[in-house]
Amino acid sequence: MSKQVTIESVRTEFRTDSKLVAKNPEKHESLKIKFLGRKGLVAKLFSQLSKVSDKDRPKHGKDLNNLKYEISTFFDKNKKNKAGSSTGPTDSTLPGPKFKIGYEHPLQKTLDDIKNIFKNLGFSIAYGPEVDDDFHNFSALNFPEEHPARDMQDTFFIEKDIVLRTHTSNVQVHLMEEEEPPLRYIVPGRVYRNESISFKSYCLFHQIEGLYVDKNVSFADHKAILEFFVKQMFGSNTKMRFRPSFFPFTEPSAEVDIWSEKSGQWLEILGSGMVDPEVFKSVNIDENIWSGFAFGLGVERICMLKYGIDDIRLLYQGDIRFLEQFK
Repeated sequence: MSKQVTIESVRTEFRTDSKLVAKNPEKHESLKIKFLGRKGLVAKLFSQLSKVSDKDRPKHGKDLNNLKYEISTFFDKNKKNKAGSSTGPTDSTLPGPKFKIGYEHPLQKTLDDIKNIFKNLGFSIAYGPEVDDDFHNFSALNFPEEHPARDMQDTFFIEKDIVLRTHTSNVQVHLMEEEEPPLRYIVPGRVYRNESISFKSYCLFHQIEGLYVDKNVSFADHKAILEFFVKQMFGSNTKMRFRPSFFPFTEPSAEVDIWSEKSGQWLEILGSGMVDPEVFKSVNIDENIWSGFAFGLGVERICMLKYGIDDIRLLYQGDIRFLEQFK
């Protein structure tokens, strides 16, 4: 090219030729060489920079750099678009790409199974606050101030009298305050305890609280409901037992164990008992007319027993290799 090129002439030529690239992507490389190659038009402009006067050189150099940036940016973007676009004809009759689908988490599967069992028994589902006051989490459930029973649960305190709930039992208090008996509810949700994380304990887990209040409710009713649940959840041949225990808000209290053939031992699955009259008094329900039972079970505990999981931490790591086992 014998004639002298200028910044404006190269810019005009580039903007004209760039339209060709949009119509003919195969021209990308040849035009890039034309403008940005070692012997391209931009390189030629830089070689002429020494002929510009000292006074005009700063402005001329700035204009030249702006031109180079404009051209380089265009070819960089065009290259990305070219890489992202498909080449060749498309056969719309071919099946599309296969996308991996998610898997229902074993905790969710277990939670749904438990809810369905109790719904079939006429229980409704209720939810309540995860951050609650001391009264609903402790005092109304017969946990007096400084009572040793409070030491059974390591609590996260938000403020002096505000806590992350340590059990879903707080919701049974709300229910008895807000509704007149009879009541038949299960309450699923997350609970929090300040415990060291290990293969068998975590700082948060899921519970389901059960509450049944009516006239003439007996321990036999309580026992029958929980026996039905165990047989439905673990199979009709599951061996189970009720073992005397203590909870501040039930009297008498019992824990339920099932027999594990795999480990050859009894395994605890839930705590339960008849609602303590002191709890009825705290929510202004006449304990001479109404009676009831309550129970609480750990969803993680049930899940681990049902699916043979030996480390609770696996439930919270989001490892796809672990979750794929529950397709």
